[in-house]
Amino acid sequence: MTANAPTTTAAGKLITFVGGDGAGKSTLAARLHQALNDAGHAALLIGKHNTDVPQDPDLSAYLDHLNELVYRRDARVAQACGDHYWLLALASWYTLQDRLVIRPALAAGTHVVLDNGHHKILARYAVNPAVPSGLCEQVFAHLTPPDLVFFLNIGAREALVRKGSFTSLEAGHAGGSDEDFIRYQDAVLRQMREQADAGGWARLDVAQSGRGQVFKAASAALADRLRLTV
Repeated sequence: MTANAPTTTAAGKLITFVGGDGAGKSTLAARLHQALNDAGHAALLIGKHNTDVPQDPDLSAYLDHLNELVYRRDARVAQACGDHYWLLALASWYTLQDRLVIRPALAAGTHVVLDNGHHKILARYAVNPAVPSGLCEQVFAHLTPPDLVFFLNIGAREALVRKGSFTSLEAGHAGGSDEDFIRYQDAVLRQMREQADAGGWARLDVAQSGRGQVFKAASAALADRLRLTV
């Protein structure tokens, strides 16, 4: 009598959202995550402040401390440390999030909805002459490649209307006026559009579309590209 062959769990899919500040990434990511769960799929939503490492409180505490250093710090500290430091600090954060949270979830068959992908950082550093673009690409090259990237395309002026206010970082530390925000964000968006074209991302033009229309288009892309129906 032969023993039954062991069953293997199909790997989950990594779904990432990219777009300028104010494009609506987090809102759409949360809605698609809920829709995946409602449809019976195992899905995990990860944002830039997710630090829970299942069944390992020590690693969770370490990841939370790193998150505090990178994202929950005084703006003066950010400017004092400089561009190279923040590139490597961000690479450390993304490396641990990928290794400790994303990869184990995918291996267990859970789909991961990631609304804080590193692609925007690549775009920001691409318009920053102080840091070589090749260095930026290299420090993120080992991260798990997404199975589907949604690019929420919206102009900077329209995004500012949605946001209403912005931080110094969102204006590239170039000034505090609306035009400073628009000028910097449009430069970053051009880089993201180049990435989208090169990577075959699912492009969602959100400026003239309601949230329901954007969600419907994203759901259709999930079904078409990943065979995930919600």
